[in-house]
Amino acid sequence: MSPSENPFYTAFALILGMDQGLINIVTLSLQVSLLAVLLASVLALPLGAALALWRFPGHNALIVLLNALMGLPPVVAGLCVYLLLSRAGPLGQFGLLFTPTAMVIAQVILVFPIIAALTRQQVETLHNEYAEQLRSLGLKQLRMMPTLLWDARFGLLTVILAGFGRASAEVGAVMIVGGNIDGVTRVMTTSIVLETSKGNLPLALGLGIVLLSLVTLINALAHMVSETAKRRLG
Repeated sequence: MSPSENPFYTAFALILGMDQGLINIVTLSLQVSLLAVLLASVLALPLGAALALWRFPGHNALIVLLNALMGLPPVVAGLCVYLLLSRAGPLGQFGLLFTPTAMVIAQVILVFPIIAALTRQQVETLHNEYAEQLRSLGLKQLRMMPTLLWDARFGLLTVILAGFGRASAEVGAVMIVGGNIDGVTRVMTTSIVLETSKGNLPLALGLGIVLLSLVTLINALAHMVSETAKRRLG
């Protein structure tokens, strides 16, 4: 087999040559996942902190639910969003199905419980450690929340990176609600599935290499954040 016929050689040639089709797919993937993680973080961080600081009827049940949703099957999340956004669904009038917006919604549903549940654990640990000191300063729970979130920032950044890793590697939910439309909703994971089924191994391998590199980078960043936190906070 000559180098030009080797799928690995062709895959690296596509990456190094900045193939436009590959770049478009990677760019859309990053846009969808980053926006989903941003929205999920805005919603999940305060909820996780609130669950750590307040006790109310159903508190434990909500924690159990969040922990259970951390393992929510992506296809189930995709199906729920599909039913919500389809023409017969309550939000069907907005025409969001098979758009990047639908994919963002699906990824938010998957990432939100991960960030919320892990945030609760981080903030609760800090609260238990500093509760007496915070109360001696006259701080109520509402004023404790930003303080504890800031103190837990390194751990929470690792949590957010974990959420981004989950979102960027997702395939089932985004395929159901996005439709894998070329140039519109085709992201790395769905493209790998499609191109492999078509026998277009160079593009599938190229996208796989980029995705694996991205996941590796995320894990490296999470490790660096964790080590920085240990050095600064002991």
